[in-house]
Amino acid sequence: MSAGDLGIPPAPAIEGAEHLHSGKVRDLYRLPGGELLMVASDRISAYDYVLATTIPDKGAVLTQMSLWWFERLADLVPNHVLSVDVPAEVKGRAVVCESLAMFPVECVARGYLTGSGLLDYRATGEVCGIALPAGLEDGSRLPEPLFTPATKAALGDHDENVSYDAVAGVVGAERAHRLRDLTLRVYAAAEEVARERGIILADTKLEFGARPDGTVVLADEVLTPDSSRFWPADEWQPGRAQASYDKQIVRDWLTSPASGWDRASGEAPPPLPDEVVERTRSRYIEAYERLTGRRF
Repeated sequence: MSAGDLGIPPAPAIEGAEHLHSGKVRDLYRLPGGELLMVASDRISAYDYVLATTIPDKGAVLTQMSLWWFERLADLVPNHVLSVDVPAEVKGRAVVCESLAMFPVECVARGYLTGSGLLDYRATGEVCGIALPAGLEDGSRLPEPLFTPATKAALGDHDENVSYDAVAGVVGAERAHRLRDLTLRVYAAAEEVARERGIILADTKLEFGARPDGTVVLADEVLTPDSSRFWPADEWQPGRAQASYDKQIVRDWLTSPASGWDRASGEAPPPLPDEVVERTRSRYIEAYERLTGRRF
């Protein structure tokens, strides 16, 4: 499926930069020196569609939050950021970063059971081949955080949960061990930071790449509401869907009678009403401010 089929608009031209790729949220360019320029747009996706409506400031929130986390995780793992000195038209929502050989694995850490992990558990009693105790519910805290990797799906497709052995088969046993170790260490560090601020980090998805010398580097975005589930700790209650700092507001509206949209129709979702846009924007900014302690 092409970017256009998903509703992704053509990437804007940036002088001196060659457009390489557009995903659901980010546009990637190559700079004359070989570095990459990664730009976070205000696009928002749901149910495998990029919506016609954007969320103001979303790209800036994602970029600034990632930078905050990269700084705090620097002692654990190097990251791909080289500079925030970017062209004026994308200032605040773009970074200059290293060009890495990316691993074809979504490195997911789960501390709580929900989402695709919950579906797998209900079907098999396992997540990614890891057996779990009986009686867990939506939102249950797991006995210990798990590395539950997924394949990187093509644009418009779903990532598919896979076993650790499957990852080792793709990247090799040594690299698989390194990716699992780094993913769980990053999760543990971030979970502690979030908990101190009254937020539960239920799960997170990380991406890693390798430098020419083999060094494993944390890349893409990190610990944002787009790549992680953040829940208000004082509202956590297993056995139901949790309140969250992400685009759940958008998903809920799209599947409500108010939208008039039938998910099975094959038609693109309708534009979002202003009230849903503003509530979603506020939720992203609240997550940023609660976690970082900074005003957006």
